[in-house]
Amino acid sequence: MRMTFRWYGSDDPVPLEYIAQIPGIDGIVCALYDVPPGVAWTREGVEKTCEQIGRAGLELAVIESIPVHEDIKIGRPDRDRLIDRFIESMRVVGEAGIPVICYNFMPVFDWLRTNLALRMDDGSTALSFAREEMDRIDFSDGTGELPGWAAAYSGDELAALRAAYRDVDSEQLWDNLGYFLERIVPAAGSAGVKLALHPDDPPWPVAGLPRIITSGNAFERVIDLVDHPANGVTLCTGSLGADPQEARDLPETARRIGERGRIHFVHGRNVRTTGEQAFHESVHPFGDVDLAAVLRALQESGFDGPMRPDHGRMIWGERGRPGYGLYDRALGATYLLGLWHGLG
Repeated sequence: MRMTFRWYGSDDPVPLEYIAQIPGIDGIVCALYDVPPGVAWTREGVEKTCEQIGRAGLELAVIESIPVHEDIKIGRPDRDRLIDRFIESMRVVGEAGIPVICYNFMPVFDWLRTNLALRMDDGSTALSFAREEMDRIDFSDGTGELPGWAAAYSGDELAALRAAYRDVDSEQLWDNLGYFLERIVPAAGSAGVKLALHPDDPPWPVAGLPRIITSGNAFERVIDLVDHPANGVTLCTGSLGADPQEARDLPETARRIGERGRIHFVHGRNVRTTGEQAFHESVHPFGDVDLAAVLRALQESGFDGPMRPDHGRMIWGERGRPGYGLYDRALGATYLLGLWHGLG
């Protein structure tokens, strides 16, 4: 297993030099954040990012992510042109020697929270989601300041997108994902990269939009759509763990998908359910997810890919990108590493 850490580029308040000081971290998870969805990445852009990371004594280990254009998810006529651009981006990533690409297939909204600074009893703040808060959000002015989008949308743009998805139910979205995978998976194999589809976060429909990558069974369906070694998933323990049943099943999910060799990337974090379709993110050691059991299943199934500590709290007075401060994620990394070495 290789421990990695997400970095949001030159605008990230957490500098690479600090990340390099975290014990056990030698890989960075990053992307070309200035390239809009649907535009092909260039070799020069990828190489520039690799060189910047390399100067800090680290290596770009995972791309997270190459955004999938909404027209591909909706199944519009121009999707083939956009898929070709996605494939071109994969090709330049492979040429740079980066082995894993994490991506998602969530309509319009990427990962989503309704509170970016829920105050906890100990004075820290954490990310949280509550269905009742979500239902009260007025999107008439667009996506606003909430996190989780590769692109920002005005009110009119967002209304048009939501209208376009009225004809896309869950099964149609599965069909569109299958169409996409049939074209990109063989190309990923040729490029020497592994695809790691991230589960939907949270794992249920939001704002009237379907979500399909919501369970261990959905992972298996993804793999079976195109049964190829390059077609795999990101095991995000916090995303699936927001569903109480999936949280209980996570060790078995890790074992089942891991034994097929299709877990290409792991996000390790924890959550606590606070109600129906409501949760807050918690410290790595304590929550609804048994991370020790999950890591044991990963070890026993032969996982040797990249892992990163996912979202952390804001602690010790730190200010920065919600969920992506330095201190609590560094604690999470050392906890995950300690578990991994202790179990092994």
